[in-house]
Amino acid sequence: MDEYRIKAHAKINLGLDVLRRRPDGYHDVKMVMQTIGLCDRLTLKKIPNGIEMTTDSAELSCGRDNLAYRAAELMFGTFHISGGVQISLEKNIPIAAGMAGGSTDAAAVMKGISRLYDLDLPLSRLMELGVSIGADVPYCILGGTALAEGIGEKLTPLNPIPDFFLVVAKPDIGVSTKYVYQHLDAGGIARHPDIDGMVRAIESGSLQGVLDRMGNVLESVTVPAYPVIDSLKRRMRELNAVNSMMSGSGPTVFGVFLSEQAAEFACDHLQNEGLAKQVFCTTPV
Repeated sequence: MDEYRIKAHAKINLGLDVLRRRPDGYHDVKMVMQTIGLCDRLTLKKIPNGIEMTTDSAELSCGRDNLAYRAAELMFGTFHISGGVQISLEKNIPIAAGMAGGSTDAAAVMKGISRLYDLDLPLSRLMELGVSIGADVPYCILGGTALAEGIGEKLTPLNPIPDFFLVVAKPDIGVSTKYVYQHLDAGGIARHPDIDGMVRAIESGSLQGVLDRMGNVLESVTVPAYPVIDSLKRRMRELNAVNSMMSGSGPTVFGVFLSEQAAEFACDHLQNEGLAKQVFCTTPV
């Protein structure tokens, strides 16, 4: 095989709790993660040596600042692969949006190089390696519906989530994950989402049980700093979302809708109202 094409799916957090700050500066978290249809597309080609990268996004580096590039370095360095790779990235996932856009590209590169060079590595081995690039990378390698613990690297696959429709809206701002966690008072969180209850609801196939337990403790930092996030959440509900929440460290907001028609109606309105720069209709994957 000389060329391999792969989709890199975005994620949302249906529930995100922070349990404590660790001595190493990271935080122990407990989250329910879900991949969605919105995705980047990558093409990997064999070349004689080195790593070459191109992207259609003017906002992204094509060097070591890009997690996809670092993922390729990790694969070639770890497995002493004879050869190189050319990576072409079509960027669709919003950047600095709380949707693991960089992590999912890194995950796709790791899986793609494994296939391109016939390494036949199990996902568990790629996940073990991927955490050195970023805490979300192991989940992005796994995909689907999962409980994430530790710093996000301890993963338990869950039953597929019951069907629903999503509107995803990113305002014209970027949020630093580092900033959000640095300003989070992990010991002073007043209300923790019921992640265990959400897991039970997923396992029993209760979408309402999931919706009732949605919550993201990082909103306590990001919403006061960027009030447009709260405005988007309220507007989603006015447009008949059964629930809405910020994903990850933000600023992206998603709304859950029970019909495709309702989601498309909300998507059209949000695209015309100017609260968000990028708006997408999609579904869980």
